[in-house]
Amino acid sequence: MVEGKEMGGVLEWRVNVSNGTTVTVVEAEEANFVRRLWIGIKGIIVGFLLKIGRFLKKAWNIGVNEPKKVMHCLKVGMALSLVSLFYYMRPLYEGVGGNAMWAVMTVVVAFEYTVGATLSKSVNRATATFLAGSLGVGVHWIASQCGEKFEPMVLELTVFLLAAAATFSRFIPTVKARFDYGAMIFILTFSLVSISGYRVEKLFEMAHHRLSTIVIGTSICILTSMLFCPVWAGQELHFLITRNLEKLAGSLDGCLAEYFKEDIPVNATEEDKSKKLQGYKCVLNSKATEDSMANFARWEPAHGGFNFRHPWKQYLKIGASMRRCAYCIETLNSCINSDTQAPEFLKKLFSEVCTQLISSSSKVINELAITIITMNKSSKVELLVGEMNSAVQELQNVMKSLQNQLVLSPLMENEASNNDQGERITKQNMLPLIEILPVATVASLLIEIAARIEGIVDEVDELAVKAKFKTNDKKRSKQNELVNVNEQEKETTKDPSKDLNSSSPC
Repeated sequence: MVEGKEMGGVLEWRVNVSNGTTVTVVEAEEANFVRRLWIGIKGIIVGFLLKIGRFLKKAWNIGVNEPKKVMHCLKVGMALSLVSLFYYMRPLYEGVGGNAMWAVMTVVVAFEYTVGATLSKSVNRATATFLAGSLGVGVHWIASQCGEKFEPMVLELTVFLLAAAATFSRFIPTVKARFDYGAMIFILTFSLVSISGYRVEKLFEMAHHRLSTIVIGTSICILTSMLFCPVWAGQELHFLITRNLEKLAGSLDGCLAEYFKEDIPVNATEEDKSKKLQGYKCVLNSKATEDSMANFARWEPAHGGFNFRHPWKQYLKIGASMRRCAYCIETLNSCINSDTQAPEFLKKLFSEVCTQLISSSSKVINELAITIITMNKSSKVELLVGEMNSAVQELQNVMKSLQNQLVLSPLMENEASNNDQGERITKQNMLPLIEILPVATVASLLIEIAARIEGIVDEVDELAVKAKFKTNDKKRSKQNELVNVNEQEKETTKDPSKDLNSSSPC
């Protein structure tokens, strides 16, 4: 309840509070302002704590799903702890001339996730430092022989020429792919040695200490990376190609289920179905990762089933073939989700042959993945490819039947021009082109996908030859017998044009 009282000639409004007391309106407004301010601050604090909680949960999930990354963090900490001993222990500190901080910086810069990347940076850094230091000392000696007047000019000229040449070399593709970091370190070290040599008396000792600390840092990086839970770039590339093959097969199966409304597992959620269907996008986006892994894998020594001269470039060719196939699957996915769709009776006509083709194509891709992951030549690939080609032939026969239907319809119309019954039959058998185009496009894309899968098969076969995959000759004779039987069945396949007439709507 609000009451107004006049006090000292001024009207003062007071408010009755729930506890029986009364306060002025000004005091009530101040209390409300403080309460709103406290609620706002509390909301900000709670929101900040929730964000931190979500971040920690995400970081925890990353660590649980990828323990190799957690191990990499521990290895970096271990390497820094080891190299810091050269800074804390006076005998070691004095042994490198007080330049132990260069070893710490080398570990921070050169330690990478994979062994190949660490080797690449370490070797580039050590080699470039040695070459640049030796060249800098030599240039300084030549400049000192020219007298005080010409010494700065000689140094400036050599810095300009060598820095420009080394920078230009970074634009050469082969140099940029493998020695870009080394060229940058060469420019840095040569400039440091040659320029500082003009004022430093013990230039050779400075260059020696710098090279020693970098060798110490790179050695610790290499040993820690290789001896404690190593992550090999070649092995990662091997698994990446295998996963991409499996994702391609999953995308094909997803297209089948999406277009022909095939039954899918009951426990599969919409998110799982969408993720399976969109697996081809991972293949399209993996080129940069494949290139970097293949580059680093060439630096690695022999490990596991991979020899020192393992054909890593062949994995890039397999990846390129997979991307060509993935582009077709992307187009197929666009056709499936198009607003213009074929009639249901045409879908039913093509359903069996398309299902057979997609299933056989998916089996071929999965078998190629097994071939790569086990590094054994599969005895089933040729048989599955034969089945895929048979399915392609059957699909082409169905498409020819549609073509014949469109071609024969005008002829039938001319022959039956004087017969009303013949005219009615012609209209029943004629199919509008606009109804055939969507399903014909899907069928053509499936045939093209099958052709591109054969390209993947060829690249995997070449990898098997170059990498000397193991073979199983016992199953070879059985496989040839099955292929011959399959070819005989293909010759006796019936013409599906008869099914078209019975499936057309009246």
